[in-house]
Order: sequence, then structure tokens, then C-alpha cells
Amino acid sequence: MKKKLVSMMLLLAMTLTACGNGGENTSAGSKAGEAEETASVEDVSSETAPAKEVELNIMMSFPQYMDQWEDYCDQFEAKMLAEENVKVTINLEMPSADQYDSILQARLTGDDTPDLFTIQANNIQTYANAGYLTDLTNEESIAKVYDNVKETVTVDGKVMGVPIESTAWSVLYNKQMFEDAGVTPPETLDELKAVCVALQEKGYTPFLLAFQEQWVPQLMTAVTLGGKTTGELPDWLERMYKDEASYEEVREIFDVINLIMENGTKRAMEEGAEVGAADFANGAAAMFVQGTWSANTIMTTNPDMQLGVFALPVNNNPECTRINLATSTVLGVYANGLEKELALKFANYVLDDNDSSALFQACGFNPISSIHAFETASWVQDAYKYVEEGRSYQDLVLPSSVTDEQGRLLQELYVGSVDVDGIIERLDGAFKEANELSK
Repeated sequence: MKKKLVSMMLLLAMTLTACGNGGENTSAGSKAGEAEETASVEDVSSETAPAKEVELNIMMSFPQYMDQWEDYCDQFEAKMLAEENVKVTINLEMPSADQYDSILQARLTGDDTPDLFTIQANNIQTYANAGYLTDLTNEESIAKVYDNVKETVTVDGKVMGVPIESTAWSVLYNKQMFEDAGVTPPETLDELKAVCVALQEKGYTPFLLAFQEQWVPQLMTAVTLGGKTTGELPDWLERMYKDEASYEEVREIFDVINLIMENGTKRAMEEGAEVGAADFANGAAAMFVQGTWSANTIMTTNPDMQLGVFALPVNNNPECTRINLATSTVLGVYANGLEKELALKFANYVLDDNDSSALFQACGFNPISSIHAFETASWVQDAYKYVEEGRSYQDLVLPSSVTDEQGRLLQELYVGSVDVDGIIERLDGAFKEANELSK
């Protein structure tokens, strides 16, 4: 009886123990299941987490490339969403080139500064000194830039912008018209005069004039001053900054400028750069003092046009007949931007290993980086023949106020409200005033 009772008690204990163990296992399993369910919910939550939404404001100065840059911005937005789950909305503005600088200045001095903006390379020192630009020296994109190009965007040893538009330019010309007239690109002013005569005899207007925007006639001053000073007066600009020189020393640049105006299309003040480029493409004239940045409009208007480039003669000294080689447009990152990290990512994306070449080729820009592997257009090759021969010069860095004044004065020269003596007097005054303001 005692054994039976003990056996029953042992059996009961074992049963209770088994039940207890079973209860513990069930509880553990339940907790494990809950943990799995929680992890699963977290995974799903992570996968479906809403993308962070950010706006990026970009302002650029070449509206002729709006389509290309809109596409590139779309690619950047897609890249950021796919790789970082960030939904970027880019607000891209491209004011006309004639209004761009004044609009940018207003934005910089107000409270609506864009996160990224383009500036002319000649002005990079001014913007850097004013504290508007971010030092990009250590950014990955800069390491890819050719050293000679990098120098054009360097201030006090720091790279202050991403170079975009590097060009070799002077005069665009219609190769078919030249062939019809039996002429070749001139090397001297007398040869240019002969080219104008031959073209007119063939029924062609020599030069396309589009002076509605002051920056276009100013291009004539840029290429003639560059050729004249590089070939004969290499210290002229340095002396101008010391108030020791005068535009009187370069007076002869107005000989070729007057020749262009006298042999150009009519109603120049009614036509801007874009319309002028389209008219040139359609055969309105044989030559156009304009940069290769207009090639996109020209070739879109007339894909069959045989476009070429030659250096504008200044006088009868071939040493002054040179091509302008410069980094004209630079992309800067605003130093105090609210979305600076994202802005830097876009700046680096401009020289993306996979996507940058297609952008630069679509815009007709020259290669500026080791990642750029594309064949340049024939007109670019024309211009670079001068570079290879050592017949090129870097853009002269004039005070921006003087550059603007040059454009205005050439508009006035065209309409007859000022003569060369008046231009020289006013430009000398503008330069001295700029020097005084910079002290």
C-alpha cells in the first residue's frame, strides 16, 4: 500500500512536471513566435518606409541646354531614390544669359540663394572672396579633372567650383558657303576683308549680327583683346589694373569690329543669341562671332550644316590671330545652403563615371576629365588645331563691370550713338572706377 501510494505520488509529480515543462515550452514558443512576428513587421516597415523628401534649387546660365540638364536632374533624382531612399525634387532655373548675373546677385544678397549656381570662371575669385562658394578641393569629382582645367577654377590653392563648359572658340563659319565662294579661313585682317568681298559676290551676307543681348557683341571685344594683347601687348592687362595703361593702346581692335558691323545682317538690335544662332544655321550669314556653346542650337536647327571654327584676325600680324581657350562656366555650391550635403552629391554627379560623358557630349562640351571618353565634334577639332599649334590664349580676366560696359558700348557703336574715341574714354574710366572699388 505504501509502495502504491509512493508510486502514485511519483506518477502525479511526473505528470505535473511534464505539464509544467509543456507549459514552459508553449510559453517560449509563443514568445519566439511573437519575436518572429515583430521582426517580420519591422522588416516590412523598413522596406516600405516613406522616402525622405528634399528640394534642391539649382540655377544655371545656359538656357540653350535646358533639355539636357533637365534629363540629367531626372537621372540624379532617380539615383538618389534608388540608392538612398531620398526623394529629391530639383527646381532648375535657367534665366537668359543677359539677365543671369543680375538675378543671381539679387538672390545671393537676399534670402533665396540657390543651393548650386553657375558662374563665369573669370568671376570665381570674386565669388570666393565674398564667401559664397564651398571649397571642393577634396571632393571625388575634382580628382578626375585634368590639371590644366583644374587650375582655372582654383583660388588660393583651393578648388572653388566644378568646371563644366570648357571651350575653344572665336568665329563660327559655314564651310559650304566658304567653299562656294572659293575662300578659306583668314589669317590676317586683309584676308578677312577679301573673304567678305568674295562672299558678297556670291550672294552671301558675311556676318550674322545678333546684338539684342549685350553679352553677344561683347564677344567681339573678348576675342580681339585676347588676340591683340597675347600677340603684342602681354602686359597690357596687368598695367590696366595699375591704372598705367589705356584702351588707346588696343584701338585697332575696333578696325575688325567695324568691319564685322559693316558686313553684317540688318536689324541686329532686334535679334538675340538664340534666334541669331537659328538664323545662322538657316543660311542668313556665313560667319558668326559666337562660341561653340551655340552649336547645339545650330545643329538642332540644321543637322546637315557644315559648321567650322576659325580664329578672328585682329590685324595683319598672324601672331595675334589666336583662339580663345577657357573654362567659361563653373558650377558652384553655395557655402551656406540648407541642403549642402545633397548639393555636394549633385556637384559630384556632374562628373559621374557612368553618366557624365553622355551629358557633356549632348551639350557639345569639350572633355575636361579623365572619365570623358567621347569623340568631339568637327568644329571642336577645328578650334583645337590652333591650340595644338600654340595659338591660343586664356580668357582675359576683366572686372565684370568693364565687361558689361564693353557690351553696352558696342551696342551703342552699332546704332551710332558713340564713336571709338568715346568708347576708349568710357572704358578707361570704367576700369579705373573698378580698380578704385576693389581697394
